[in-house]
Amino acid sequence: MKSVIIIRHAKSSWDNPEQPDFERPLNERGKRDAPQMAQRLLDKKISIDAFISSPARRAKKTASIFIEQYGLSPDGLILVPNLYHAGPSDFYQAIAQAPAAAKTIALFSHNPGITEFVNQLTNTKVDEMPTCAIFAVKANIRDWPAFKDASKEFWFFDYPKSTLV
Repeated sequence: MKSVIIIRHAKSSWDNPEQPDFERPLNERGKRDAPQMAQRLLDKKISIDAFISSPARRAKKTASIFIEQYGLSPDGLILVPNLYHAGPSDFYQAIAQAPAAAKTIALFSHNPGITEFVNQLTNTKVDEMPTCAIFAVKANIRDWPAFKDASKEFWFFDYPKSTLV
């Protein structure tokens, strides 16, 4: 059994309209939400073996905050360029290339692709992945390349303003 935790980057800043989209940083709410959402995973006793992220500044920073909350080294962050402006095939490719020994991976990316991707995985659908939302699934597979064609089981969905914690 392997698990995939899909996380949309935390809230980003629009303070500088001249700044390229790729370089937008997290805003104050994003810097507050990311450690709280990572803590929710820790409270559920979920270990993560690999952190995989879009290289865009806001996604990379969100992933780094999760890694920090987990007490791990940021050197282990895997950056996948195709997770920026990703479509479902890009997500499947990133998962297929995840470290073989990892049982649970976390993917950090962006809308609209992340919402499109999670809505393909199971019968559980979301209108939109809010910033710093987490959508988790499990698949009864031995290796990551088998994930795409495997039957997936919805595990949970959480987001910063959720009252279901």
